[in-house]
Amino acid sequence: MSILDSLGSKELVVVTGKGGVGKTAISSAIGSSLAATGRRTLILEIDPRESVHQMLGVPPSGGEIVKVGPRLYLQHLQPREVLDQIVRERVRVEFLIRRVLDSPVYHHFSEGAPGLKEMAVLGHSLILVQGKVPKAPAIDVVVLDAPATGHGVSLLLAPLLVAEVIRQGPIAAMTAEVAELVASAERCGVVVVTLAEEMPVTEALELIAALRDRLDRQPEFCIANALYPPIPPDTRAETDDLFTSLWTDRRRLNDRELQRLAEGWPGPVGETPFLPLDRGPALAEALRERLGEL
Repeated sequence: MSILDSLGSKELVVVTGKGGVGKTAISSAIGSSLAATGRRTLILEIDPRESVHQMLGVPPSGGEIVKVGPRLYLQHLQPREVLDQIVRERVRVEFLIRRVLDSPVYHHFSEGAPGLKEMAVLGHSLILVQGKVPKAPAIDVVVLDAPATGHGVSLLLAPLLVAEVIRQGPIAAMTAEVAELVASAERCGVVVVTLAEEMPVTEALELIAALRDRLDRQPEFCIANALYPPIPPDTRAETDDLFTSLWTDRRRLNDRELQRLAEGWPGPVGETPFLPLDRGPALAEALRERLGEL
């Protein structure tokens, strides 16, 4: 099954991996690919640095939903804003809303409760596909450019953590719905991005093990990104050409780590090449074309 077939019916696609492996570029390519198949897709970013817009060639979202192209949207989300909006929807009285939002107790709770911010992100994804976000376009699937590796697992574990702390009220109700979404392999998919290098592959395998052991889930796909070109059979093992030497050394490292990844993860692995392109729409489009071949 191709990556687009495996993700084609999901409501939420969580893309995670070690920092620096090209996770944001792959998230952009997946979002663009799903939109091209006809699904109304929103790429959701929560990194404070806000960089997905650079890949797609649009202005920063500033928290708003930005239309990128046909059936493709982008939003940069601050989790605290989601929690504040829940307060506004439930309290409704402006004077009381200000009292709650300005309260030190609320600030401490919203910043310190385990899993609450992650829960807000997942909850926002859910209500987007449910069509419950005021003035938002109709969305079929959210592609979440998730935090790096360990934080990505924490995000998916958030419904379980929050359920232990909050058992009543609107957040508890939302938690139950989000837990159902994340637990469903039919509705929620996970893509792990790595480089074919020692540390990224180690973290990818640890992430896959954590998903299995703590969530009883496995990724739909693992993508080995930025691979050096294969070495032609007639290339000498030793050469005085520094460029060729670097290329062959890096590719042999790629091959060793791809083998280790295959030994530790029996599921599908897609390979995307190292592309000499600046961060931007050209890179996203080249990766989108490659994903269509996987």
